[in-house]
Amino acid sequence: MELSLAVSPCPNDTFVFHALIHGQVPGAPPVNLTFADVDVTNTAALDGRFDLVKVSYAALPWLLDDYELLHCGGALGRGCGPLVLAREPLADLTGKTVAVPGDRTTAYLLFRLWSAEHPPAHIEVVPFHEIMPGVAEGRFDAGLVIHEARFTYQRFGLIALADLGEWWEADTGLPIPLGAILAKKGTVDPVEATEWIRASLRQGWLDPAASYEFVLANAQEMEPDVVRQHIELYVNEFTLDLGKDGLAAADALLGRAAAAGLTPAVKPFV
Repeated sequence: MELSLAVSPCPNDTFVFHALIHGQVPGAPPVNLTFADVDVTNTAALDGRFDLVKVSYAALPWLLDDYELLHCGGALGRGCGPLVLAREPLADLTGKTVAVPGDRTTAYLLFRLWSAEHPPAHIEVVPFHEIMPGVAEGRFDAGLVIHEARFTYQRFGLIALADLGEWWEADTGLPIPLGAILAKKGTVDPVEATEWIRASLRQGWLDPAASYEFVLANAQEMEPDVVRQHIELYVNEFTLDLGKDGLAAADALLGRAAAAGLTPAVKPFV
């Protein structure tokens, strides 16, 4: 069989899945790879388009009838949350226009929970690469950014109004659940898929240089130093195994979202 896989071109995904994609995991099937940003895969997964797919934790309530959450391969952690950026300090976002990278992303769900008492007047969903320039140029009052923007936003003359990861960790004591890997029910054995992904990740850790060219070629013009920081931050112990804290973090996020009426309720993982 051939395994259809959809992940982002971000360094954490290309690093984790390099060996699997390139046929270097014993016993794993050939992989038909699709690169897509997570806001795209969140929608594509609704149609059951992929056997394995990277999605936002925020999208899980709409996907768990057809997909099973794997306990590896995703993006969770501490000190790696989305940032709310602006040109100048703002007391709150009342009456403001905020650019976000997707309406079913974990970043946007966290933002909605964080800003519930003082929500902005307007939300605009725009491609991620347009957010920081748009805020810097005054097209948006603030922007919600993820991933490598944590290392580069100062170049645009912007300041961080809030670190939603710090807010989440201070409030819950848990890591922040960002991206999840799902396996299509009835098509992929989740136990086997977990073994393939963990084997791929372990190969990446044992020989980081082997994936270097592939990671850099798909890193969307990131500088090598930013790529390194990105991998060090987002590929961690939770990538290998969600564990009790990772699953508790997913439950906390989706439980709060359902209680606030932002997503359908789901059965707890723990």
